[in-house]
Formats: sequence, structure tokens, C-alpha cells
Amino acid sequence: MPERGLAAERELRTLLDKVRRGQLPRRAFVSQLAALGVGLPVASALLVHAGLAQAQAAPPQDYKPTKRGGGGTLKLLFWQGPTLLNPHFGTGAKDQEAARLFYDALARFDADANLVPLLAAEIPTRDNGGVAADGRSTTWKLKRGITWADGKPFTADDVVFNFQYATDTATAAFTAGQYENIARAEKLDSHTVRFVFKKPTPLSWRSATVALVPRHLFEPFMGAKSREAPANLKPVGTGPYRLIDFKPGDLLRAEPNPTYREPHKPFFDAVEIKGGGDATSAARAVLQTGEYDFAWNLQVEDDLLKRLEAGGKGRVVASASGDAEVIILNMADPWTEVDGERAHPKSRHPILSDKAVRQALTLLFDRKSAQDFVYGRNGVATPNWLNNPARYNSSGVKNEFSIEKANALLDAAGWVRGSDGIREKGGKKLKLLFQTSINPVRQKVQSIFKQACGKAGIDLELKGTTASVYFSSDVANPDTYGKFWADLEMFASANRQPDPDRYMQQWVSWEVSSKANKWLGLNRARWVNADYDASYRASEGELDAVKRTALLIRMNDLICNDFAAIPVVYRPSVHGLARNLQAASSGWDTALANVADWYR
Repeated sequence: MPERGLAAERELRTLLDKVRRGQLPRRAFVSQLAALGVGLPVASALLVHAGLAQAQAAPPQDYKPTKRGGGGTLKLLFWQGPTLLNPHFGTGAKDQEAARLFYDALARFDADANLVPLLAAEIPTRDNGGVAADGRSTTWKLKRGITWADGKPFTADDVVFNFQYATDTATAAFTAGQYENIARAEKLDSHTVRFVFKKPTPLSWRSATVALVPRHLFEPFMGAKSREAPANLKPVGTGPYRLIDFKPGDLLRAEPNPTYREPHKPFFDAVEIKGGGDATSAARAVLQTGEYDFAWNLQVEDDLLKRLEAGGKGRVVASASGDAEVIILNMADPWTEVDGERAHPKSRHPILSDKAVRQALTLLFDRKSAQDFVYGRNGVATPNWLNNPARYNSSGVKNEFSIEKANALLDAAGWVRGSDGIREKGGKKLKLLFQTSINPVRQKVQSIFKQACGKAGIDLELKGTTASVYFSSDVANPDTYGKFWADLEMFASANRQPDPDRYMQQWVSWEVSSKANKWLGLNRARWVNADYDASYRASEGELDAVKRTALLIRMNDLICNDFAAIPVVYRPSVHGLARNLQAASSGWDTALANVADWYR
């Protein structure tokens, strides 16, 4: 390690030791790291990894509700309309968002990357005995008196059930990875649960952010019957709202949950989520016409957002997050069936298995143009998969755009231009299908890429799919990004926790998307690398925060330097809010995770 890196490591260890001995307040630790260029989310994560308790975040003091309801209807626009309401199956962010109206987790991350309790009575730490000193278990105490919206009590049985439900392979739950390394969930009493880990881990809070469903409604639909549960579309949760009606992809209506644990919340009498349309029309309906209160995920050209904001009806709010817009390359063959399955994990892509082609494609992507002419303030060009917290930024991946070098690589690899200008090798044309959701920003990025590829003899066919279809969890739909029956695809990869453990699961071999897991596996690219798997497993059990950071950076470099992905831009979470809507946003959770606190 370079001398500078060693010095920084020694300084960090010294500061952590001072916090451990009580010689340095946590606030001072955060301030000193900020002076070194390390942001708040990273500082908070380092304290967690070091086994040092976080201070509990205090609730906002400027607004003190005195009654439930009275605020009229909260009107939300989701240009990707939700299609199901079971958080265990919500592979698309739109479904996770809608589910948070109804379901709560044990805890959530706030805007400052602090873990704050929801259904839990407190956050487990070593100080309060909740985190075992050997890192092998975490004990959660639950709030008492909480009921599901149908009046049934919420207990430790529900927490244990969610673990069993998600980890049953026949259930094929999207959330299974959030229980990774947990050997079992134990009910200690009616309101105490212990998660026992397979090996010591710094991730004492693992599974804390899984939105929990009621055992009494879902237990009859365990395993292979999981998709048959009526509650997949008719949620009954512990959250601030309960369902009135739901038309998948179109309209959702909800009213306050009369059993909600906070007696003077929520503020609104009703919530409506309108799905469909596009991000631009959603932005206009909030920022320009004022017809709606909230527009989700405004992937809209920055110049247009500025013009719409000028009308004064609403404002754009951006929150730092770990999200990135990315292009992934299919390592399996989407055009040939193996054992009755397209893009079977056993198959290999006939063109993209050639590393020279993957590297050439990376060289042909003009990130600077994407940032300057499309994203503006809403995206920062990056060659890295892992971008935030900033401590995890790698300097080992080049950000380079060169049509000349791409041509040279393809020439050397034996891809020869035909009479039509398209390269071929072994009788196979260098033609690739590039898919994404229908969105003006994404179509412009596609066009930038297509133009550059054409100059290197690559024929890039572009495909756009309606967002509600593309991000659907419907196993019968052939056009989902989970099935990835194309050669390349683009989407926003969400990193909603200050620790990137879950985010980096997108590349482990046991998360490969396939028919067996109903295409809900996180590894949609079907990229398999033994070195990556080993590094990930090591990171799960590495209790030293500095060494663990190095492992995560190494994992980023393995992905990017094998050209399995082409990162586009690092993206903050961007939403549109009516001028009078007060809705604190955290880039480390879903936008609606704290909807109970919204008011105007």
C-alpha cells in the first residue's frame, strides 16, 4: 500500500480508537473525517462497522401534529406505476415505493445515514447488549402494542416468519439476499427476536430494512404458492395507510390506518398514486401546473427541470444516494434456449463472451456527453459501479472515451468490417440489441451510444419498453429487465444503504437471474467470477472497517475491469414536490419510507 494510504489508515484507526475509549465524541469524529474529505454517510457506516453505537436520531421538532388526518388528499405521480404490493417481490423501485405506504421495517436509514427504529424499540448496539461482542448475533426488541391494519397483533412470530418466507427458495423472494449470512431467526419472547449469523459479521443490522408482512395472511402461501396470495395485491400492514383499491399500473388509493402506532399521524386523509405517463409529464404536473403534490424519480433533462421550476408551483429536491445509471452486458445467450430457458446461466453469449468486444463497447461510451448534454446537475459521469459513500470510490478504473482505441481492439481481435461496414467474425455479425425503459433521457443516452458504436462497425439496435412493463416482477412478461432477453440493458441501479453490501450482491454467482428464481435474482448480467465471490464472502465477515473498504473497492474493480458493466452517471435521488409539501427525503431509503411524517 502507498505511504499516503498507510498514513490515512493509521489516522483513521487512531480516531476510531479514541471514539471507542470515549476520548472523542462521535460528532467530532464525523467533523474530522469531513476535513479529510470523507462524507457523513461513510463516517456513520465506519462507526457501525467498528461496533460503536450510533446516537439515536431525534425526530424533527418544527412540526408537532395534534390529530390524525385533516390534510386532504396527497396526490402522487409515479410514471412507473406500481404493479404489485408485496415488498418481498418488488424487484422494481416502483413496487417497493408503493408497498411502503402499508408496510414497515424494523428500522430505516435517514438522510444522515443513521439507522433509526420503526417497528424496533431501539437499534441494537454493543452498548445496549443487542449486538454480540463476537459479531455472531443481533437481538432486536420490538415495540409493544403495534397491530396490523386488520387488528391482529404484531409480534416476534411475524419477524421470524418473514425470515422463513424470504429464505424459502421456492418463494423466490427478491429480499432473500437481505437475509444473507443469517443462519436462523429465534423468538426469545413475544417481542424479542435474535438473528444468528453463520459467521461473525460487521453487518449487525442486516435484514433490518426489510418491510415485514403479516404471518397470518402469508403463511398459507409459503413457497411455491407465494404468487397466489391475495395479499400480494391487497396489503395489510403496520404502516400509516391501508388500502382502498388498487388497479395495477394505473391507480392506487389508500386511507389512514386507524391502528397506526403514532396516534396523530398521518396528516393526510387519503393518498392517491397515479401511474403511467412519463417523467416529463409528471414533472410538469407538479412543477408547472400544480395538479399533483409529488412526482417521483424525475429522470428529466436538467434544462427542462429548471424551466419548469421557474413557474413557482413546485421545486426539485435532490438527495445524495448511492444510485447509478448503468448499462450491463449479458454474459448468457438471450437468443438460444438451454433446458427450455433463454439466457440460461449455463449458456455463454456468442459475442459478448469476447472480452475485446466488451472493452471496445466501454471505450465507445461517451460519459462526458451524457453528463453535459443530458443529465446536467442530475448526474455525474463515472466509470465505477460503486460511487457513494465516497470512501468506496476506486481510482483503479479508467474513464476513457476513444473510438480509435475501440477500432484497434476489434481489429486485433479479428472482427473484420464487411461490405456494409458492420464487423463480423466466424460468420457472426457484430449486431447487438440494447434495451431500456421508455424515457426521453434514456433514449438520448441510447442514441449517443449508438452513434459511437456505428463508427466502430457495431450495429446497435435500440429498444424501448414501457417502464411499468420493463420494471415489472411479472414472471409471464418477456420484456422485463430481470429476464434481460437482450444483449445490453440500461437502468438505475439503486444503492439505498450507506453500506454497499446489498448493492454488491448484484454480481455474486448465487444471485444469477433465472427461471428457477422467477427472474428476481439480482445478478441480471449472469456474470460469474470466482474471485469476486470470494471477495464478497470475505467482506461479509471482515470486522476491520479499513480492510473491508479495500475488499469492496476490489470488487468494484473486478466488475469494471472485466467490462461486465458500463456505468453511465452517479445519480442523486431526484423528485418534484409541490411548493407547500413538506416531505423530508433520504437517498438511503425509498422516497415514501417516511410518508407518515409528510404534511403541508
